[in-house]
Amino acid sequence: MGRHGWNSGVRKWRLTALLGVGIAALALVLTLSSLPGGEGSTAGTTTDGDKVWGSPTIPTGPADAELGWGFTHTEFSADEGKDDAMRRAQKLLAGPKLPQVQHIMGWGAENPEPSPGRYQFGELDSRMDLIRASGGTPVITLCCSPDWMKGGKAGVDNTDWDRLEVAPDRKYYKDFAKLAATVAKRYPDVRHFIVWNEFKGFWNDAEARWDYEGYTELYNLVHRELKKVNEDILVGGPYLVMDSLDPRQSQHAAPDLKGDWGSADQRVLDAFDYWNKNKAGADFVVVDGSSYTADDELIPDEFAATRKFTDVSRWVRQRAGDLPLWWAEYYVEPGDSEDRRDDWPEPLRLAVQASGMIAMAEGGTSTAFYWNPQETGEVCAGCLWRPTELADGGTELPMFALVSRFAKEFPPGTTYENLSIAPADAPVRVLADDEAILVVNTVDRRTEVTVDGKQLELEPYEVHWARR
Repeated sequence: MGRHGWNSGVRKWRLTALLGVGIAALALVLTLSSLPGGEGSTAGTTTDGDKVWGSPTIPTGPADAELGWGFTHTEFSADEGKDDAMRRAQKLLAGPKLPQVQHIMGWGAENPEPSPGRYQFGELDSRMDLIRASGGTPVITLCCSPDWMKGGKAGVDNTDWDRLEVAPDRKYYKDFAKLAATVAKRYPDVRHFIVWNEFKGFWNDAEARWDYEGYTELYNLVHRELKKVNEDILVGGPYLVMDSLDPRQSQHAAPDLKGDWGSADQRVLDAFDYWNKNKAGADFVVVDGSSYTADDELIPDEFAATRKFTDVSRWVRQRAGDLPLWWAEYYVEPGDSEDRRDDWPEPLRLAVQASGMIAMAEGGTSTAFYWNPQETGEVCAGCLWRPTELADGGTELPMFALVSRFAKEFPPGTTYENLSIAPADAPVRVLADDEAILVVNTVDRRTEVTVDGKQLELEPYEVHWARR
């Protein structure tokens, strides 16, 4: 992965304004000063970043480490755009109350600490307002780090967004952990934190492997700081990309995790095992990845390739013991050079996506987040809702219907059942519990199949729901 866009610009609209929250209070914390020594402007920043934002509803009792099926906010979301469109999107999200992820920097959020001790949380506040208004469970990914933590310049005008994915220098690990604690204090309603994203910047060039020692050191410092803020906060990692290789490739191929889809990259598994052995603690374990190989190959085909999610999930759960498994991101359609996924027709996209979700569930996954590729124009392939920049925006798109229905029918703790399928070689994928059945037609033609004694005639690539 590692090619997703972010939004560093100033928002034209904020959900706080939509909800009638006064902006005057925001002005009280703005300054127009510069740091001594010419270290950059501090305009628009505040020193009380850990001051509680808004009026959060503080959870009572222990948080659940298994959240079910949700999505991640990316560069564009429903906290900006046309007023009516934002209202529609907020109403849409308030229905299923899905768990939602937001990063602290990038993907819709500005540099949170452009200078040491000077904070800028306006855009992150906006995203938190949106999640709170929708009633979803908020999850924060603690990535990425301010420039001054990675060799860059301090100051609000010096954020280099081309270096977003650079990891902090080791001497600033403790500063990043303190930033994580500041975020936790600002949003006391957030009880779920993911440490970093995809090992970004943690590649050891000299040894051609992941710098799992560096990541684990950072993870442990962050874990300890978050638990100091509130011992009920739940923390997870390592958010590794579970890359896979062509079945014909032997170099770096993992002998113990493979299938028709290929082989896992042993270097990734080594990184996971090191973190798993040396972590300070974890309340859940996080991975991400795609059904296709590192060379963007879908092997044997786009549907069969999703079996990788089952195999990887089982491998991780075997090593993580009783820890719940989260997929922070999952992909079934290879992107182009700009990571856009516009080539597939929507029925195919939905069918393969459903197949991938079934595969994760079969592997024991209890939490997974769809990476929402929201755009601003008329065409928004795979998006969850019509872009809110459009006058008719904010309405449900087919992918939202799939994710929300899956979340409703198959929540954490679901006991899945095997159903009779005739003919036995019918080109369908099926997931069921004692109340609901999901049937996916995996071919581009009408298919007749009998599932659980019920005869179905499925349209090409149809995603079919039924009650038992």
